[in-house]
Amino acid sequence: MRYTVRLSYDGSSFCGWQIQRGAQSIQECLQNALSTLLKAGIEVTGAGRTDSGVNAVNYVAHFDWDGDAIIDPDNFVYKLNAILPRGIVVHEVLEAGPDFHARFDARRREYTYFLHRCKDPFIERYSYMYMRPLDVEAMNVAAGYILGTHDYSCFEKTGGNNKTSICTVFEAGWHYYTPSHVDVLGYPAGGKYLYFRISADRFLRNMVRAVVGTLLEVGVGKRSPESVKELVATGTRGDAGQSVPGEALFLNEVDY
Repeated sequence: MRYTVRLSYDGSSFCGWQIQRGAQSIQECLQNALSTLLKAGIEVTGAGRTDSGVNAVNYVAHFDWDGDAIIDPDNFVYKLNAILPRGIVVHEVLEAGPDFHARFDARRREYTYFLHRCKDPFIERYSYMYMRPLDVEAMNVAAGYILGTHDYSCFEKTGGNNKTSICTVFEAGWHYYTPSHVDVLGYPAGGKYLYFRISADRFLRNMVRAVVGTLLEVGVGKRSPESVKELVATGTRGDAGQSVPGEALFLNEVDY
């Protein structure tokens, strides 16, 4: 029987989703917890790799189990969360079709990157502080050149082993927002918070963080919005901007 797991995690204490020797990963923690509960060796397949420090909300994974006992979803989720580290929470475990695949069946993935332009001790764990003045309008013009189906190797971490660097980007843009602590507590720093949202059929390793770093260069006037169009068409990783820190990045939606 195949089951899906919907979970969220704070990536700050982990090396990323994928199992790596000598470091704690989300995949390893989930596999160990499932194996303990089911008293069998369980292998888990996730919707995709997230880098070290990167967070996820409503991440999807699947596993197979052929035991005789029926999994009671509510009780099983309760026990699973009791075993897992505090940085990981499972929301539900459900039966799936025998051919469902958490990675290969995904049609759209969405990431959100948070940025704040003021000193704020209440948000810095999950947001990138960037104090330089930004031309957000120019950044959104540049983001428009990222849309479509292209070879995005200019944003791919060197040494990636993907068979292809072609992706289709459906959405990319910057938005202002008000964090809950600013709204509820009256913290006097409104209008200084942004998030970048991008969705695509697939993403390359380190791609979103490189895109954000490149768009920030547009925002400070280091490069023109139009240069991003040329970058996507003919550029290499060395031509793009530096990758921004991972703690402000969230994989927040996977569609099937």
